[in-house]
Amino acid sequence: MSASLLYTVGFIIALIIALAMTPLVKKFAFKVGAIDKPNHRKVHTRIMPRLGGLAIYIAFVGAYFMLSPFIPDNLLRAQDVNMINALLVGGTIIIILGALDDRFELSAKVKLLGQIAAACVVVFGFGVKIDLLNVPFGETMQPIAGWISIPLTILWIVGVTNAINLIDGLDGLAAGVSGISIATIVVMASLMGFQPVILLSTLLLGGIVGFLVFNFHPAKIFMGDSGSLFLGFSLATLSMLGFKQVTIVSFVTPLLIIGVPLSDTFFAIVRRWVNKRPIFAPDKGHLHHRLRDLGFSHRRTVLIIWAVAAVFGVLAIIQSAVVQSSAANWITFAVICMLMFFLQIGAEVTGIVDKTRRPLINFLNRIVLRQKVDAQSRSK
Repeated sequence: MSASLLYTVGFIIALIIALAMTPLVKKFAFKVGAIDKPNHRKVHTRIMPRLGGLAIYIAFVGAYFMLSPFIPDNLLRAQDVNMINALLVGGTIIIILGALDDRFELSAKVKLLGQIAAACVVVFGFGVKIDLLNVPFGETMQPIAGWISIPLTILWIVGVTNAINLIDGLDGLAAGVSGISIATIVVMASLMGFQPVILLSTLLLGGIVGFLVFNFHPAKIFMGDSGSLFLGFSLATLSMLGFKQVTIVSFVTPLLIIGVPLSDTFFAIVRRWVNKRPIFAPDKGHLHHRLRDLGFSHRRTVLIIWAVAAVFGVLAIIQSAVVQSSAANWITFAVICMLMFFLQIGAEVTGIVDKTRRPLINFLNRIVLRQKVDAQSRSK
């Protein structure tokens, strides 16, 4: 079986499994009491089943083991199999943790310890970690000392895992953003010829698309922490695996792939710090909350954030495509500056940090006003 056919068949198998399993998981969630009740912080107004992430996980793992006998020997090397096992074992720990939280609502400390444990399995159990980093305006990749790479990798995995969890506030939002990020990884890994990541990503994407049929507004089932944590963990691991061996990829690229959840998490931390609230205290100031407050419908809010995620994905692909050029460092610098500018504008327009403070917009307005005054004075 050719590689392209393998990926296509794998996507279809994962899609079919997700379509078949999600209604069964929905019934199972009601049976075991893994339900989400409405409250003042939540958008939904009726009791909803959780555990939807279990359907994505079953689709992903099931499709992989169904395909494994047909994977050509030259497609996967020994280290590739090791990386796949790291994702499978770590992902299993995460899905168990998330499923328990969907049913029993674990404390934040317990969930954090479980995420660290899964990350440690990846790092210590399978030796997967960030070894190289390309700093801006550096000619080559810089090796990272072992004592730094281990906590850096754990921090990356845990941080991205929680970032996806934080944006899971509307029907189809986290699943759609994760799907766009996974699709971005598929494109980039295809351009780089990294077949293990293409295989894993297409399987995961099939599971996400199948689940979205039941999760898009109005949702019939929520993915719950089982889904958001599993997708976050998978994204963190795949983005690291896909680019850790490519010595010309900028450090900016993985950040762009998951730009929406990371930026939302960053603004949440800043917002809580500015308002002198605990960093981990939940609130209704996330991007999807602010767009809803601005008058956008549930579905339109989700589509807007999907579009923003797609822009981040396109930028990541462009960034990876130009890293071999002589002007790569300057292009990276320009991308960073442009993103910082538009993120600040977006934050001020939506009020994601503060509804009253708009320093950049006010500064730009003063410039425009001054230009108008100067133009009027010259015309006189």
